[in-house]
Amino acid sequence: MNDSALDIITAHARDGARLRETFFTEQAPVLRETALRIAACLAQGGKILLCGNGGSAADAQHLAAEFVNRFLVDRPALPALALTTDTSALTAIANDMDFSQVFSRQVEALGRKGDILVGISTSGNSPNVLAALEAARRIGMLTLGFTGRGGGRMAQLCHMLVDVANPSTPLIQEIHITAGHLLCQLTDYYLFENVAALAPYLHADTVNED
Repeated sequence: MNDSALDIITAHARDGARLRETFFTEQAPVLRETALRIAACLAQGGKILLCGNGGSAADAQHLAAEFVNRFLVDRPALPALALTTDTSALTAIANDMDFSQVFSRQVEALGRKGDILVGISTSGNSPNVLAALEAARRIGMLTLGFTGRGGGRMAQLCHMLVDVANPSTPLIQEIHITAGHLLCQLTDYYLFENVAALAPYLHADTVNED
């Protein structure tokens, strides 16, 4: 019996490396702008809420922990909260209302104008993420989407969009967490090393409605 494991490994590594190089070359300006807006939000007392399903829920929790604890440098804790972790809230909302509202209800309770909601969905069409983004926009929050394949319905609800143009869900997720790590690093850079770059973003209404 032939064993194709080595070919599978090589193909995945090759495809991932190509996608990584293309994505970060093309999306560098988007990531820089996004990091500046996240840093400005935090500098002005705002917070970051994150949500997603499955692997994207894990990414939401992972990135929230990087902000709250630390990333690469010692610095003050930064306010971030994954909306995927409170099982009592999640099950109560899903049971009493609908699973599509498990994130939006929390956004309504915890979000404030000027905060940022990060919605993560590889398809861009997860109903509960879409509902959360809609709720965030009603409040006056900035919305950031991590998505793939053009962003689906999520694209039009996001002020900032990290879109991985690839059909493979695993590769999209791999780029998502790498992009998230970069945003953590760049946010720290703008908050604690290059504060001058934040000047145009502070005390300005950066939410541009369509």
